Amino acid sequence: MASRFLLRRMSRVVKPSSIHRSCSHLLEPSRHTDFSVITRSYPRSLNSASRNFCSCPPNLDNDSQVPAAVDYGSLLQEDEFHRVANSTIHDLQEKFEDYGDYVQVDGFDVDYGNEVLTLKMGSLGTYVLNKQTPNRQIWLSSPVSGPSRFDWDQNAQAWVYRRTKANLLELLEEEFEQLCGEPIDLSSNS
Repeated sequence: MASRFLLRRMSRVVKPSSIHRSCSHLLEPSRHTDFSVITRSYPRSLNSASRNFCSCPPNLDNDSQVPAAVDYGSLLQEDEFHRVANSTIHDLQEKFEDYGDYVQVDGFDVDYGNEVLTLKMGSLGTYVLNKQTPNRQIWLSSPVSGPSRFDWDQNAQAWVYRRTKANLLELLEEEFEQLCGEPIDLSSNS
């Protein structure tokens, strides 16, 4: 009986939209409900009604793409980040311009300004690369793979998307060949 009273009181404090789907079963009385979880969480939920009630993780498949944890100790210092990111973006700009000279794509145009590299490929779409200094990342917007955020991997000496482990240069090489029908080598230092 006390449990039902507690559930009614909690339903006034906790907004249903703030409850994670995988935890919503805790607010529905049933013979399987573990009321000790609710009663342990009750005093905290009164202090912060906007906080998520349940701390259990969402139901994730083993195959889901969850980003790896960030090792903040391995993040580049700001000056090193600018050096590496600027070098990468300027190398890409030169290689995109060279690539545009031999592929037959109407509307192919490379533009760099305000630390944003834009590659227009006419009806094939537009690529945008830019630095995100606070995160020490290079962000990519691709007409093929969508948005991605690349971190510098010191061991691989490459920009890597933590969620999929994709290498920035390899991803661009694959997508450009797919879109334009011509290979491009972005990883060589020529």
